[in-house]
Amino acid sequence: MKKKMIPTTILLSALIFSLSPIYEAVWLTVPHTGSKCVSEEIQSNVIVLADYLVISEEHSIFPTVSVKVTAPYGTVLHHRENTTNGQFAFTTQESGTYLACFEADAKSHGNKDFSINIDWKTGIAAKDWDSIARKEKIEGVELEFKKLEGAVEAIHENLIYLRNREAEMRIVSEKTNSRVAWYSIMSLGICIVVSGLQILYLKQYFEKKKLI
Repeated sequence: MKKKMIPTTILLSALIFSLSPIYEAVWLTVPHTGSKCVSEEIQSNVIVLADYLVISEEHSIFPTVSVKVTAPYGTVLHHRENTTNGQFAFTTQESGTYLACFEADAKSHGNKDFSINIDWKTGIAAKDWDSIARKEKIEGVELEFKKLEGAVEAIHENLIYLRNREAEMRIVSEKTNSRVAWYSIMSLGICIVVSGLQILYLKQYFEKKKLI
């Protein structure tokens, strides 16, 4: 009895699927007053691609939103007003939390909440592999190997990023512990000095009153 062999491309695709960052399809319910935000912590030099679409259950109402995407240090990466759909793409310049906020425009929603669908992709999930294949003239197994190489590089970069973050957190923790220790020693020293001064004052007071 012959064993059925699984095609190499299927195995590679499965491996890439397990290793690759999966894009996130996010549904947000935006209140008719206020705003709603979505955020993600991303390291530097990572491609980010997102599409958003306003969806309303009321066919007679066409709500519009103001969209603002900011970097960890407040740099505005994307800003649009009175829109129902759009796209933003950028390559991160610094590591940290990237924030996308959606705010309902006044009088466009009939005082009712509505939803926004966000297709958020990062890393190799945001790459246009069809364009890469045409540019480098590769296909089939070779293309799958290219995707696998990208996935491995992304995982390696994530591991380095996590290791650096761990080192930074360890340094912060050590500094905090050191400051707490010094604060405790100073507090103890102040208590001892104050207690000694109180004892000296009481002794002088009782001697003046000839109580001792």
